[in-house]
Amino acid sequence: MTGPDPGIAIIIPAWNEAATLPRLARCLAALEPRPSEILLVDGGSTDDTLAMAEQLGIPAIAMGKGRAAQCNAGVAATKSPIILILHADTWLPDDAMAVVARTMADERTILAGFTAILCGPDKTRWVTSFHNWIKTWYAPLLFRPHLFLRGGRLLFGDHAMFFRRQAFDKVGGFDATKLVMEEADLCVRMAGHGRTRLINRIVLTSDRRVAAWGEWRANWIYLKVGIRWGLNIRPKTLPNQYPDVR
Repeated sequence: MTGPDPGIAIIIPAWNEAATLPRLARCLAALEPRPSEILLVDGGSTDDTLAMAEQLGIPAIAMGKGRAAQCNAGVAATKSPIILILHADTWLPDDAMAVVARTMADERTILAGFTAILCGPDKTRWVTSFHNWIKTWYAPLLFRPHLFLRGGRLLFGDHAMFFRRQAFDKVGGFDATKLVMEEADLCVRMAGHGRTRLINRIVLTSDRRVAAWGEWRANWIYLKVGIRWGLNIRPKTLPNQYPDVR
C-alpha cells in the first residue's frame, strides 16, 4: 500500500558508508508513506559507498568531502518543500514521513528533529543518549538564551533533523566552512524565522563513535566541542577535537 506523497526529500550525506548502507536501505524501504525523494550525496568515499548505493537502488551524486556542503548540494538537487537530513548510520521509524508531515503542519515550526537513542549490537548507550537529549536544551540556554526564550532548540546530526526549504533558502543553507556543529549553526540562524524543536519520537543511531572512543571520553568530546563552539573559541580548530572513526 502506498500512502499520499508527503512532499519530503531525504538527503543522506555519506562518506565511507558502504558497510552501513544495506541496513539503511532496509529502513528506507519500510517507510510508509514513502518520501517524495531520496538522495545520497557522497563526499569522495574511498570505499564502495557509491557502488553499494547503486546496487541497493539508492539514488546518489558525488562531490567533495564536507557534510555541510554535501547537504547543500542535496537540497539543491531536490525539489520537495520539506527536507530531512539523515545520517547513514541513523534509522527512522516506519511512519517517519507521517510524523514529519504532522509536525510541519504547525506553520510556526520551521525546523525539528527526532529524539536519538544510540545503540550497538551489545548495548544501548543511555548516558550518551540522555546527554544528546538534554544538550538540545542546555546548549541554547547557556549560549543563545535569547533564542531559547523564543522557543529555539539546537539539534545535531543524530536527530534526523528536518526543515522547510523556504526557510533554509532564506538563511543561505548550511555554512559550508563549518566542518563540525553545522547543524547547530543552522538551528541558530533558522530560529530567527520560526520555531525549532525536538519531537517525542525516536530514531536509532549507531554507537560506533562511542564504542571507538569510550562512553565517558565521547561525552567529554561532545561537551568540549559544544562549549568551544558556543563561546566561539578557535572555531577553525574544532574539527581537530572530533576524530573520525571510519
